[in-house]
Amino acid sequence: MRAAMRSEEPQVRISIGSRFEHIDLIQVVVDDALARLGLDDDSRHWVGIAIREAVANAIKHGNQQDPDKEVEVELAIADDQAVIRVIDQGDGFDPQEVGDPLAPENLLKPNGRGIFYMKSFMDEIEYSTRPDGGTVVTLRKQLVEVLAP
Repeated sequence: MRAAMRSEEPQVRISIGSRFEHIDLIQVVVDDALARLGLDDDSRHWVGIAIREAVANAIKHGNQQDPDKEVEVELAIADDQAVIRVIDQGDGFDPQEVGDPLAPENLLKPNGRGIFYMKSFMDEIEYSTRPDGGTVVTLRKQLVEVLAP
């Protein structure tokens, strides 16, 4: 399901091969677009961390670091929200199966923190699976205070 786009707002779409060195490029492009929308430095910082985590998860877990598989990142503005979609070409996963990184038994484990960070820094996070395979992580950040007259 795609949110309705307002035609006057910018839209960004970028695809990268599944290589960790491309994460910085994604963050720079999205950060620039969010700055043009007037999102403050602090909010852009936290959104940037969430995007880095989503892209890193798509590369590592979704695409299994296969450089022939792509990660696509989209930024749209809908209903006064920045909507960022990170799409991989992997087999998909159930986010409910990822352990709580704050649970005592998981405190020293390296996995699960990315989802925790995304949930902490974004207003909404949704997961879906594409019919042809791959996971779509949708991150939403409210822009009302920025876009209001």
